[in-house]
Amino acid sequence: MPRHDDSTRIRRGPGIVVMILSWVITLYTLWQMVEMHEMVPGKRFDRYHELGQHVFGEKLGLWIVVPQQLVVEVSLNIIYMVTGGQSLKKFHDVICDGKCKDIKLSYFIMIFASVHFVLSQLPNFNSISGVSLAAAVMSISYSTIAWGASLDKGRVANVDYDLRATTTPGKVFGVLGGLGNVAFAYSGHNVVLEIQATIPSTPEKPSKHAMWKGALVAYIIVAMCYFPVTFVGYWAFGNSVDDNILITLSKPKWLIATANMMVVVHVIGSYQVYAMPVFDMMESFLVRKLRFAPSLRLRLMSRTFYVAFTMFIGISFPFFGGLLSFFGGLAFAPTTYFLPCIMWLAVYKPKRFSLSWLTNWICIIIGVLLLVLSPIGGLRQIILTAKTYKFYQ
Repeated sequence: MPRHDDSTRIRRGPGIVVMILSWVITLYTLWQMVEMHEMVPGKRFDRYHELGQHVFGEKLGLWIVVPQQLVVEVSLNIIYMVTGGQSLKKFHDVICDGKCKDIKLSYFIMIFASVHFVLSQLPNFNSISGVSLAAAVMSISYSTIAWGASLDKGRVANVDYDLRATTTPGKVFGVLGGLGNVAFAYSGHNVVLEIQATIPSTPEKPSKHAMWKGALVAYIIVAMCYFPVTFVGYWAFGNSVDDNILITLSKPKWLIATANMMVVVHVIGSYQVYAMPVFDMMESFLVRKLRFAPSLRLRLMSRTFYVAFTMFIGISFPFFGGLLSFFGGLAFAPTTYFLPCIMWLAVYKPKRFSLSWLTNWICIIIGVLLLVLSPIGGLRQIILTAKTYKFYQ
């Protein structure tokens, strides 16, 4: 998703440090996940909760990991609903140029959801590989358009780089929200084991080698997408930039319209990637616990219900920036920043005060601080936005 400079609320210098530090920490914890996938000879942990059960025990591991993973994946899908609807609306508004009747965001979210009522019936990760590839290509493309168009536009008149809030409490809450936005940027940890499970593995050639190469390339691409959008967008618009920078840009019209449709394609693929583990958990629960027979009817009903649920929440709370900040800390900090480190310490038991021990504890402390503080800023932003928002109007 094309975000505004996530350091808008943290200011330029510290913001750059936070962005880079977040990238380094999450790359490190992703490497840990890849390494732990086959740490037991002859066994592969194909899901996050399976790894958690191995480390913490069958029951405790399930209760530690699954709720966190579900919060991440469901929150992502809700935000993708909002993003898809906003980008469709922006495309419509740019193309029409004020000549068409205004259509409310809720209807565009419904249009976006209608695609997922169909795509959600695809059975597994392998079946959505084409959609995922298209999403990745679109991400690179619209990010390049976003920072290129911002650079071409140049600085707006009277650009302001100060914090948006004028009061001390407002500035503090704004910084906390900005930290949540940064935490939200890296979410691949929640599906990395499922993706690695699709890679063939032998004792001579374990999957971790190919997976790490792919993950490293992906992270470099992520940096090439996020960092220029962040820094150039902030340079051009300052603190007046929207949460989605493509909403701020309006010219050249054909290019901005194209970029917004690229965002739509990207979030279509991303929605499916993060919905697939939820579908798997839902259907496993229905079959094993409630004794439903596995069938196409079960898939149709359960997945349609889930898509409808995320659509309804997206329509109810279409607050992109606030949702990013809130879920960035509440959902992403545990699964991305400190759970992998806790598992690593529990499994490998590095010597106290060794480099590995210190690195993991630093990541854990940073992750816990994000978990506690970031949702506060995001929740405040949601409340302030909700005061002027007319629900279901």
